[in-house]
Amino acid sequence: MRPAKPRVTPLAPSEWSADQKNLLEPFVKNGPVWNVFKTLVRHTSLFKRWLPFANHVLFKQTLTPRDREMLILRIGWLCRAPYEWTQHVQIGLRSGISEAEIERIADGPDAPGWNEHDAALVRAADELRKECCLSDSTWNTLGKRYSTEQLIDVVFTVGQYNLVSMALNTFGVELDDELPRFHRIPN
Repeated sequence: MRPAKPRVTPLAPSEWSADQKNLLEPFVKNGPVWNVFKTLVRHTSLFKRWLPFANHVLFKQTLTPRDREMLILRIGWLCRAPYEWTQHVQIGLRSGISEAEIERIADGPDAPGWNEHDAALVRAADELRKECCLSDSTWNTLGKRYSTEQLIDVVFTVGQYNLVSMALNTFGVELDDELPRFHRIPN
């Protein structure tokens, strides 16, 4: 069911309008501009409004980078989103998630080796994907460590990356050549 080739191709730098160049300038300064951004910027007005929210979820929220990445990786896996998974495996490794934990994230909340909190994080992504609501059990387990703001960030993190995974899958965004590949990729 996934497209075999991109439905929405990334814009080459030579095709960028002045507005698109302005929006993508911060990415150019930090290295390659990833296909996700070169694709989404085709809808410039949406990209301009989505980017502040995406930046909040990725850089400015209340969860630790490790916890945030566990949620992102699990929803990326559940959405069978190879682009999202591959990007965030690298970010997850830099955020303190081990390769063994990445394997367990793919295996789910009942995989052996999780502590109560980490299992609840992985389960949160599962519940939000399937039921669009956290169970009392998962809410209460996460609430042992998390403030109300952090609980809200759990929901918005999973929601944001569910949305992005759907977009990447539907548009057929291809993995960037520069991205290292983890041996296990959802499909």
